[in-house]
This record gives sequence, C-alpha cells and structure tokens, in this order.
Amino acid sequence: MAVIPRVPFGLMAVAALIFGIVLPAVQSQAPAPAPTSDGTSIDQGIAYVLMLVALVLTYLIHPLDASSPYKLF
Repeated sequence: MAVIPRVPFGLMAVAALIFGIVLPAVQSQAPAPAPTSDGTSIDQGIAYVLMLVALVLTYLIHPLDASSPYKLF
C-alpha cells in the first residue's frame, strides 16, 4: 500500500474545505421571495363552491323526494 505524505494531504484537505465552505458563500444569491399564495386559499375556495353545489342539489332534490309516491324516506 502506498504511503500518502502528510503535508500535501493536509494542504489538499484545507483547500477542499475552503472551496467547499467559503467560496459558495461568496457567490450565493438572496433567497427567493415567499409565495403570495400557498394554495390553501385556492383549496378553500374550491371547498366553498363544492359545498354550495351540494346545498343547491339538496334543496332541488328534497322536494322531489317529499312528493314521491315511493316513500323513500
């Protein structure tokens, strides 16, 4: 097995740390701005529309069931 000299290996380790930690921090950009809508308001709007549709259908179908000769309920 070949022996690795300690001095060049140590210098390479320090250089790798510098390139890995310091240089990316120098070129980093500002973080992206926060989104104006995270989707929950869209989901809530869809839920309200679906509940309104269910309510309208309930009031449209209920009188038909009440006057039905089959006595479903």
